[in-house]
Amino acid sequence: MNPTSQSSPSGCPPVSIAGARGDAALRRHLRWMAVGAVSLPYWVAPAADQPVGVGQGLRHRELPATLARVPQTLLAIAHSEEGQREMGVQAETEVGFDEALRKAASGWMRWRNLPEPEQREAIARAETAVVGEVRRRWGGVAAARLRQLELQGQGARAFLRAEVAEHLAITTEQRAKLDTLFQRSDQALGQVRSVGSAGRSQRQAAMVRIRQIESEAARQVLSAGQQSRWIECLGEVRDTSVFERVLPMAPELVDSGVWVDGDRKASLADLRGKVVLLHFYAFQCHNCHANFAIYNRWHQTLRDQGIEVVGVQTPETDDERDVGKVVAAAKKAGFGFPVTVDLKSANWQAWGTTMWPTVYVIDRRGYVRHWWMGELRWKGAQGDQEIERLAKRLSA
Repeated sequence: MNPTSQSSPSGCPPVSIAGARGDAALRRHLRWMAVGAVSLPYWVAPAADQPVGVGQGLRHRELPATLARVPQTLLAIAHSEEGQREMGVQAETEVGFDEALRKAASGWMRWRNLPEPEQREAIARAETAVVGEVRRRWGGVAAARLRQLELQGQGARAFLRAEVAEHLAITTEQRAKLDTLFQRSDQALGQVRSVGSAGRSQRQAAMVRIRQIESEAARQVLSAGQQSRWIECLGEVRDTSVFERVLPMAPELVDSGVWVDGDRKASLADLRGKVVLLHFYAFQCHNCHANFAIYNRWHQTLRDQGIEVVGVQTPETDDERDVGKVVAAAKKAGFGFPVTVDLKSANWQAWGTTMWPTVYVIDRRGYVRHWWMGELRWKGAQGDQEIERLAKRLSA
């Protein structure tokens, strides 16, 4: 539920995260962990109220004290094309399933700003609805496969789930070792997350290494019999770390009835089949102005490739609530794409946006794939190029 991008770097981590020296530093920081082969990827989410593995009978029962250590990403697995193929979703049923996913996770963009307990509860309800929809449409085998992918994604953190711990007969002593392991791993991950946009690729590589170390070490806490039972729960293993990051369906734009150019209006439903670059701005925002030329370039150079730009002007100041001034500012900026004036901030709230400017990438099926908060080129960042590469790939 965290932003995919941040526009302002926030410094470097206490340990190096690049190359062999970075690996050594991480292992020294986690020196009590056993370091071995790459283990399961680290996508995690709590289960809903159905069995997790085929024939395993694992129930949904989370331990409150450990809940925060089990991030929720079942929705990402269910929304991804790879996950849908694993569940047997066919091309002719995509549209219906997309609408079911839209309904189940309609508030996802807003939920990311809720306090964690409320956020987790809302997401858990959506996950339960999605699993139920999969079971209704494709049966128990498809729902069980989603469960297996969920467990695979959880990796070592799945051992914190009460039903998994019970199924594997994890002892109190083992639980204590796992708690210590995850605490120190979280500390290392926290250090790496302090790297800003300029070091994103190194940061992501370091986080993968930490998770691999953690997962292998956690498995070594288990006995041979426990490891065997764990493998049985997973079914055919897929590398969920390579599943494309797909977020829930984009909320439809709320039409305020006011557009900068009345002849240029847009709805996401009408743009289905195209990639949409949706940006929120306020015309008196200095940081927004830094992106204006990029939006114009996108509109001029990407439209022929099936990529559309749409603007949402959400006011912060009194002047930004003056439609005449908004229109004049947009024309001065040279905007040739549709711009809606979000007078009552209805779109701002529906999308859970918290910063001017913010850019969202929406794929051809209507899924949110990425977003960027702040200036696209802040202090050497290359957000515009990152978004262009993704948009072109999604439109191909």
